[in-house]
Amino acid sequence: MHARPASGAGLGFRRELIEPLKAGVPAAIRFFELAPENWAGIGGRAARDLRLFTERYPFVCHGLSLSLGGPAPLDENLLRQIRRFMAEHGIALYTEHLAWCADDGHLYDLLPIPLSEKALKWTVDRIGRAQDALGMRIGIENASYYVAPPGAEMDESEFIAAVVREADCLLHLDVNNIYVNSRNFGFDPLAFLAALPLERTCYIHVAGHYVEPDGLLIDTHGATVIDPVWSLLAASYARVGPVPTCLERDFNIPDLAQLGAEVGIIAGLQAAAGRREAA
Repeated sequence: MHARPASGAGLGFRRELIEPLKAGVPAAIRFFELAPENWAGIGGRAARDLRLFTERYPFVCHGLSLSLGGPAPLDENLLRQIRRFMAEHGIALYTEHLAWCADDGHLYDLLPIPLSEKALKWTVDRIGRAQDALGMRIGIENASYYVAPPGAEMDESEFIAAVVREADCLLHLDVNNIYVNSRNFGFDPLAFLAALPLERTCYIHVAGHYVEPDGLLIDTHGATVIDPVWSLLAASYARVGPVPTCLERDFNIPDLAQLGAEVGIIAGLQAAAGRREAA
């Protein structure tokens, strides 16, 4: 299938949303995102349902388990499977977290990469190998974290910029992750945003989070997006333009009308950014 790039505002594609989506996709939704690990190689009704939508809408692949910064060997078999899956469904973009999540086995959590020169070189090499295996540049996503890794030799924005430059990859910007980390670790989210290699931005995530009783923010993707995160998204568009942006909602999933309304907020911010660019 011919690859179709995503544009506009999108939504995570989840099995529990398939029947409501068949009844009618909200007008604001221009594309969908999925985790290829959850869909590649499946058959039966789920495969037919997926094909129904990939023939009508662009999709983006957002990986969960490649563990780009991890110590375990890079999963070459998974990369081959993802490449075939993307070709079968005409998917033009693959992104992954700038994190690690596997050692002897999968740890089922995204852990921060040490901000060191050694970790930088290790991660850049693995991203390069992943890009070679997929035959394309990939987007790497700034991740949320709850414990700062020891032995930092640079700050996180410097590390991200160095990875993007040396791996010659793209940036997948997650504005909720910036906001969550800024609150938990006490830094200015706008200054952090400005320090990133924004000219390489290919894709954006926005999501809700949970606030623990002690004030710790947890990136759950299980709540509505709050105003400060919308403001950070608008600030991002002011710098990079209306880049394709996906609403993540993985838990406490509301009805499709409510999700469509949130995607509509993304579309509205994108339209405003487009008008500013044209003025």
